[in-house]
Amino acid sequence: MKLKNKVGCITSDHIGNSFEINRTLKSPRVRICSMLVTAAIVSLVSQSSAQAQVSVSGKTLPLNVAVIAAQTAVDTCKANGYDVTATVVDVSGTPQVVLRGDHAVIHTKDSSFRKAYTVVTMGPIFHFDTTSGFISILTKYPPLVAQSLATTPNVTALPGGVAFKLGDETIAGLGVGGSPSGDKDEVCAQAGVAKAVELLKR
Repeated sequence: MKLKNKVGCITSDHIGNSFEINRTLKSPRVRICSMLVTAAIVSLVSQSSAQAQVSVSGKTLPLNVAVIAAQTAVDTCKANGYDVTATVVDVSGTPQVVLRGDHAVIHTKDSSFRKAYTVVTMGPIFHFDTTSGFISILTKYPPLVAQSLATTPNVTALPGGVAFKLGDETIAGLGVGGSPSGDKDEVCAQAGVAKAVELLKR
């Protein structure tokens, strides 16, 4: 079944079979429409992102707290048998702390950074505090638009990123990479953020 919105674009809740999907997606009309919709949303994200990255209050996560949070995340995963890397980024997405577990493989550095980057740059725009929440947001968009958002440079649609919050404000992000699945990474990141919250209350 093909559904059309007010501007005549095919949004398709479901289209029969794989042959029909391929034929539909290859049509000039769908390609042009998809590009227009994608360009509009990506442009909105790009413009909003610069605003969202700036801390309204100017508050930041202290370095000593960031180090302990990252170490807690690595230790939590290690206790469960997973060698991971934990990365803390500030609100601009700049790495503040990177801790690689003793046996964590090389790609975990990039995956942990991208998860942290995603939660601090996309989170304030789409109102999510974990990268697993970002995945839920993407399901609300047409597939091609969701794909464009998920493949924005340094952004990832994998669980494992958690925001450090002061009230409603994001002040930093913690990403973890290296567990067998992103949900396990996110448990470790949550532990790191929880430790930071505990320290900040003292």
